[in-house]
Amino acid sequence: MNDSLKQTSIHKTTWLVPFICLLVGGALTGISTNVAKYAIDVGLTPLGFLFWSITSAAIILFMIALIRKELPPLNARSLEYYFVAALVSVAAANLLLFSAIRHVGAGFVALILSLPPLLTYLGALILRIEQFYIVRALGVIAALIGAGALAIHKFSAPDSSVFWILIALCGPVLLAIGNIYRTLRWPDNASSGALAPGMLIAAALLLGLFSAMSDFSIAVSLENWLPLSMIAIQAGVFAGQFLLLFLLQKTGGPVLLSLLGAVGAIVGVPVAIFLQGESPPEGLFLGATLIAIGVALVTWGGVKIARVKEEV
Repeated sequence: MNDSLKQTSIHKTTWLVPFICLLVGGALTGISTNVAKYAIDVGLTPLGFLFWSITSAAIILFMIALIRKELPPLNARSLEYYFVAALVSVAAANLLLFSAIRHVGAGFVALILSLPPLLTYLGALILRIEQFYIVRALGVIAALIGAGALAIHKFSAPDSSVFWILIALCGPVLLAIGNIYRTLRWPDNASSGALAPGMLIAAALLLGLFSAMSDFSIAVSLENWLPLSMIAIQAGVFAGQFLLLFLLQKTGGPVLLSLLGAVGAIVGVPVAIFLQGESPPEGLFLGATLIAIGVALVTWGGVKIARVKEEV
């Protein structure tokens, strides 16, 4: 009886932890795009907003790591990991997405964050990180079709900016590359709580260096409280988002991780419509339904794979 209860507890932990990380982390992703849209609307530059939000989030996560005695490891392998992951997954991807938000809308950016699953899944199959499993493949395809249909409607809109749509679409490509890289190069014996602040510190350094080498400023007006409050909110969102991202990567793998964007789309689009006054994207119901089905199938497929491995 005790063994049976123990096995049941293991099975629950196997799927429950990554599933909760997926839902909460995805919700924070959807909220992040809307906070960025509002921050840029009130006068913050994309680079300035991103730099100070990432820097503040890095400080929050570093303090948590210090309290938990899980400081980021400092060696050649981990430093490479921090800076490459920061460049692909944080600095470049978010800078492109935040820059495009004003031109394509927070709802569209939230939607295209559901595109990385197919790229991640294909990369994981090619590199043999994941084995082909029909249920998960169908889930990824469903999520992709849903997001793709919405993107096609965006391209066909009369007031659409093809340039900024393409810039925004580069973000999911970088995120998919980051999902694969972080899985392949995860430093030995490193915890998610230690790696998250290391990556954000590296991202802040890269963004600061980019500002110093370009004409893009990271200056923030201190004349009123609104810009600073937006940075504070985004810092909290980023801290939770990236901490859960690493925990999900460790417990759920790169494909389940890539569905953070799909969950983010389900949360971010309604927020953009009802709180920011954006027009609902055409085909929203069909797209959101397919994305939700995709998340369910990939999650369920991951649970079945984990159970088979445990039984073997």
